[in-house]
Amino acid sequence: MRRTLLLLAKAAVSVGLLYLSLRWVNLDALAERLQRLEPGWIVAALFFLSIQLVLLSVRWREITLCCGTDLKMAPALQFSVIAAFFNQVLPSTIGGDGVRLWLLARKGAGWAHATYSVLLDRFFGVFVLALVVVVCLPWTLELIRDPVARAVLLVLALGAIAGPSVLLLAGLWFRDQLERLPLTRYWSAATDVAANLLRSCRSAAIVVGSSTAIHLLTVAAAWCCTRAVAAPVSFDHVLFLLPPVLLIATVPISIAGWGVRESSMIAAFAYAGLAESDGLMLSVLFGAVSFVIGVFGGLVWIVSGSRAGVFGRTMTDREAATGSP
Repeated sequence: MRRTLLLLAKAAVSVGLLYLSLRWVNLDALAERLQRLEPGWIVAALFFLSIQLVLLSVRWREITLCCGTDLKMAPALQFSVIAAFFNQVLPSTIGGDGVRLWLLARKGAGWAHATYSVLLDRFFGVFVLALVVVVCLPWTLELIRDPVARAVLLVLALGAIAGPSVLLLAGLWFRDQLERLPLTRYWSAATDVAANLLRSCRSAAIVVGSSTAIHLLTVAAAWCCTRAVAAPVSFDHVLFLLPPVLLIATVPISIAGWGVRESSMIAAFAYAGLAESDGLMLSVLFGAVSFVIGVFGGLVWIVSGSRAGVFGRTMTDREAATGSP
């Protein structure tokens, strides 16, 4: 009952924010532009998001290797595609993480290994996204002149970097104290895995490089959505304005980020002196393209049945039970 009420509350947030977003724009003009939609650009956006799934799988596989689980590329891609479906039907844009965790643990990795790999995959994804926002800040602040909006942007970007950094450093500096308590023991173990990954030049390059490429592909897909309706929005505009919006959309207060993404994009475009309708158009089309990818993931989930035998090696019963990194 409690989970149902929470899900309904988040659905209400999505619906409410979408309603407010639609009230801010001219719906007749929006519908007219959608009638002139160029499908070729939508196909290009789908292509970029498909490549993004491959890179997501590459990053996650490298992290699972650092966690001690030999996850092959094929099942990593399969699980990531399935997770794309659940990202569309579960809260926020991270609903699929729980599904990946469940699939990986169910296939013999152990709950601890699976939890570490998925949490660290999300950790590095959000951290690099925050880095992209910080790197783009000089140009973003040139677009956004409002002092309040600038302050919010700075707090958002720096907070998204400082928060994970503090968690990582605290896990390393206070390891002995954390290992004494059952709950914090897993925090310490996860930070050890993250530290070992960062010490490996190969692993760090794969994780950071793929994360950066993933976010740039997201920007490219979103830009294709603007070109599909001939919106007067440049690639630079999307690059500087979309990452902060995506950072906000990771907060689990809505379904698949709907509503939060639209209202944030409208606000970002307004502060940058761009048409609010273009911001809504971009967000809706990007959400629709992501939904198509999710539908494909749902079909993969139904057809595959998540069959066993996806790992390159069989873990011992003791390893699967303890999941020690």
